[in-house]
Amino acid sequence: MSIRASAAVVREALTKPWNHLGVFKKENHLSRVPEHYKKFFWEWQIAPKSPVHYIPKKGSFVKLPSGEVKVSQDVPLLLKFPKELHQGIWGGEAILKGFLKPNSRKRRVPHYWIPTVVMSVVYSEILDRYMRLQVTDRALRLIDEHYGLDNYILQTPPADLMSELALKLRREMLLTLVRGTLYPDNPSKKQEILDKYQKYIIPENEAEWFGLTLKEAATKQKLIEEMANRPQPLKHNFRGEFIEFLRNKEQENEDVKLERSNKSWLSRVNPFAKE
Repeated sequence: MSIRASAAVVREALTKPWNHLGVFKKENHLSRVPEHYKKFFWEWQIAPKSPVHYIPKKGSFVKLPSGEVKVSQDVPLLLKFPKELHQGIWGGEAILKGFLKPNSRKRRVPHYWIPTVVMSVVYSEILDRYMRLQVTDRALRLIDEHYGLDNYILQTPPADLMSELALKLRREMLLTLVRGTLYPDNPSKKQEILDKYQKYIIPENEAEWFGLTLKEAATKQKLIEEMANRPQPLKHNFRGEFIEFLRNKEQENEDVKLERSNKSWLSRVNPFAKE
């Protein structure tokens, strides 16, 4: 029995690793958030990111010029994510810390490689809005490769979007699609956009949780629990019971009138009825 239980635990850890994150195991509101939010958070913060600052090596082994075969150590570079990253779209880039050696006669010195960030105007077809955002050259190139901002935001994994701004835009797009609030004055354009992005539509409950930070998710879960446990004023119950009583009374009066009318009709037909 214990072997089966351990196998089930291992299988769940492999298929649903987000359920084993320590941040969701504490006795607080985060432990009761929906599973789809845990999955999103894992895809955003824990899932491996696409290589941007290095070229990954192919295969598990590498052959040296001497003929010796060694295991290929493809270790991702350690990146730094400043708060300014969440105010724009950097296309997966971040700050890289390393060492720079000007020449062989001088010692190496610490150096930071910072991506070039510019202000640019982008357009969202779903939101029908122009936005002036901080973007990098790589982000603009990726938007062009995806044929628009909407496709880039919706198709890129959260781990590669990284910034909170990009995730908030994706959340707004998902809610706009599922609620059908786009292009209210142009039904033909609205249907065209809905058909074009039909495969990205998810349930509204999931879209509302997508892109939230841990603090925002905890606050949302707290409000949901407070609304569920909020005491209901007795006047609402009494009002509902009184309305139901009036409806039943009205139905009883109609039945009595119908019965009297039928009885009076029979009395007129029956010659032996007492007047």
